[in-house]
Amino acid sequence: MAKVLEGPGMEIFNKWGIRTPRHVVISTSEQIESLVQSNQWMRECKMVVKAHEALGSRMKLGLVKIDLDIDQAVLAAKEILGREVQGLVISQVIIAEMLSHDEEYYLAVTSNREGAEILMAKFGGIEVEDNWEKIARTFVEVGEKPTDSQLEKCAKDAGFTGELIEKMKKFASRLYECYDNEDGNYMEINPLIINPNDGKLCALDAVIILDGDAKFRHPDWNFSFASEFGRSYTEAEEQIMEIDSRVKGSVKLIEIPGGKVALLPAGGGASVFYSDAVIAMGGTIANYSEYSGDPPAWAVEALTDKVCSLPGITDIIVGGAIANFTDVKATFTGIISGFRKAKEQGKLDNVKIWVRRGGPNEAVGLESMRKLVDEGFDIHVYDRYTPLTDIAKFALKGEDN
Repeated sequence: MAKVLEGPGMEIFNKWGIRTPRHVVISTSEQIESLVQSNQWMRECKMVVKAHEALGSRMKLGLVKIDLDIDQAVLAAKEILGREVQGLVISQVIIAEMLSHDEEYYLAVTSNREGAEILMAKFGGIEVEDNWEKIARTFVEVGEKPTDSQLEKCAKDAGFTGELIEKMKKFASRLYECYDNEDGNYMEINPLIINPNDGKLCALDAVIILDGDAKFRHPDWNFSFASEFGRSYTEAEEQIMEIDSRVKGSVKLIEIPGGKVALLPAGGGASVFYSDAVIAMGGTIANYSEYSGDPPAWAVEALTDKVCSLPGITDIIVGGAIANFTDVKATFTGIISGFRKAKEQGKLDNVKIWVRRGGPNEAVGLESMRKLVDEGFDIHVYDRYTPLTDIAKFALKGEDN
């Protein structure tokens, strides 16, 4: 799953008829003056300026400024841009019109195994967390759409009355349509307000999580997903994400600065296992990564190159459990190519490689790995009969006997 930042999230909402405040996203202070000239509304209303990053508690961190005129908004944007907070340098700011309101509501759609749940409440903001049990819910099965009567009942159960019932029903229908068509996993509006300018419901904030693997179905997704770790993605991470978005199977990479043991595991389960095993034995990991679902050799080679490029590593653990259908020989072909490229560039000097794998064509694949010894690699290769825990132990001790 992939989180969308507030600005592009609002654009997705607008696409499906969900109203949001007028807004702009800037990444340099030089953009501000031109945007002021081309957006009349910025000279006519009060504004909110926020760091446009995947950070919690932005208000407490001083990264949200409210009730600003144009001159104050420009100064606030310049002040926030470039600030370093929790190891993250603020690279973008969102400036939005400030809409005064007396009441706040809550609306969300979230997926589960059987379908999706629509959530409504006649309260919003920080009250939601304290009153979770009071939120009205209605369930929609996979492949179905919510009915008018279903949404009307949910609105009434949430405490809405009069014309607000009809407004909430229509707004929830649009949000579900957005969620369904945009490969949503979670969409939340908190707070949802009545726009004082036109009396219509307006999404004051947007929290959107999409199925990142569905990007190939959406050519208009011209935005980058937010990092899940409170920082911007590195160049290497973005490159692997781009490859992952267009190949069969999966390749993933998250860098963890300061770690000594690099991981190149086959599948998410092996990734978690090796991470836990290395840390439990007193080691440090340099990354999270995985290849799974039988990705092409060239994609695995690209991932291998990035893993070999991690600074300060002493060991690389490759492979994992016994594959059901991932071709060991094919994926190892990509890894071996990546290793050779890295070695030519001097990236694997004094680095030990530990391989353990089983599955289709494992004998040929493992033998290809063993032959790397003849090329000067410090590599140690094991089949399915060696416990995974032993591989982590060997890497940390630097020996296998």
